[in-house]
Amino acid sequence: MNRKARSLPGGMLKHTYPYLLVVLIIGLATLALSPLSSPQSYHTVSFILLFLVAILAVFFGIGPVLLASTISAVSWNYFFIPPFHTFHIANIEDRLMFVSFFIIALLNGILTNRIRRQEMAVRDRENQTSALFRLTGELSKTRGINEVLKVSGEHFRKHFGAEAWFVVQDGNNNLDYSGLTANDLNVDLPDHKIAEAVFTNRRKAGRYTVDIPDAPLTYYPLSGSRINPGVVAFRIDEDRFKNRDAFWDTYFTHIANALEREFLGEMAIKARVLDESDRFYSTLFNLVSHEFRIPIAAIMGASDTLMYSQTSEGNRKELYGEIYKASARLNHMTENLLNMSRIESGRISLRLDWYDVADLFHRVTQNLKQELESFSLITCIPEDMPLVKVDFALMEHVMTNLLLNALQHSSPGSSLRMEATHETNNLVLMVSDSGPGFPQGSLPRLFDKFYRIEGSPAGGLGLGLSIVRGLVEVHKGKVSAKNLAGGGAQFTITIPSELPDMNNLNLSE
Repeated sequence: MNRKARSLPGGMLKHTYPYLLVVLIIGLATLALSPLSSPQSYHTVSFILLFLVAILAVFFGIGPVLLASTISAVSWNYFFIPPFHTFHIANIEDRLMFVSFFIIALLNGILTNRIRRQEMAVRDRENQTSALFRLTGELSKTRGINEVLKVSGEHFRKHFGAEAWFVVQDGNNNLDYSGLTANDLNVDLPDHKIAEAVFTNRRKAGRYTVDIPDAPLTYYPLSGSRINPGVVAFRIDEDRFKNRDAFWDTYFTHIANALEREFLGEMAIKARVLDESDRFYSTLFNLVSHEFRIPIAAIMGASDTLMYSQTSEGNRKELYGEIYKASARLNHMTENLLNMSRIESGRISLRLDWYDVADLFHRVTQNLKQELESFSLITCIPEDMPLVKVDFALMEHVMTNLLLNALQHSSPGSSLRMEATHETNNLVLMVSDSGPGFPQGSLPRLFDKFYRIEGSPAGGLGLGLSIVRGLVEVHKGKVSAKNLAGGGAQFTITIPSELPDMNNLNLSE
């Protein structure tokens, strides 16, 4: 109530100011024309006053123009038409001229004011169209809810010289006020209760509206065709707001549509992610249940035979070997699952140190000694190969996965090859086989999770190569695959590794 009482004097002055100014201008003009107060010159005064009324009509509204027409006619009669300083007009011709002057001044003022208002209306429509056009163009380039809000706020501030606060929902039809800030402590931030009511009812409220007109801000709903993105609150001059309902509805509808577009886009992405997660879980569950069953069955069968059957020493050793192979397979699949989880969660931390590539190759071949018995493995390391800076455990897993993949796609008795070189501060590792190679269409998908080439031998979860790529990328390196011209496939790993400073080198054990 106090706010309204304080605003009344300013509003009254704003509305009475044009009338006072018109009275002052006509008075000064009358004073300036007083030397022409003679029976020979009062006709000239009438033309000057008519011209003055026409000029005033260009700058003022209909009320001040009517007042200017009346005052100018009365002043012309009182000060310039004989007899002077009386309202009596002796000559009938002067009476007719006075009536004509008043009518002409009145019509001149009204028509000029009407032309002015039409011109202002046309200009206002042009400005509105330009504002909508620019807003639409800027919003069409935005990507993301935050960018839409930023562009909308800047556009509102630039075109209307006022601040606007956008309060959007959090995706669960609850307004999120966390982003509301004000640089000026005296600025009124949006009222939560009013914003909630506007958001729920989808009806404008606040200043210059029917609902809660005493509020310091005007609130508009941002309503889309499918969802209600939020609410906008702003403070603007009454002249810019009144009688422009269609414009403001269109203006905020454009912003609401842009926000709705982004909301629906995010909802589609979330739905797609959930769908992919469901499919991922289903695929993983099926693969794990199938692949784990095979080595578990082998372990259980061999254990049962050892426990309840009389077997020779040779059979016992063979059964122990089967148990070991099945256990190693289970361990490898478990490690792959754990490594994939660590890669996707970003929880892998590198422990870089200087290592000899020969030690890495030796460790990998020892781990796969039993699997490599029926193959011919060739390792090629230059004599001048420097030490390289890598995470030994992670690279051991990378090379193990690549060798297992080569074994899976090669026939017993064929040759495999592991090579290492150092080129322009990069460690280059290559694993080659002499198998049939990969189908050309499968190369782009080799490193995808759970991808298995059609017709490939049973076994594995389809995670080995995707883990290879993840662990290599943790080293900021790259991995690629290609088919060799003479047959077989080759994987190439490139990892940054500068030459070591032999004077300040601490070798890891």
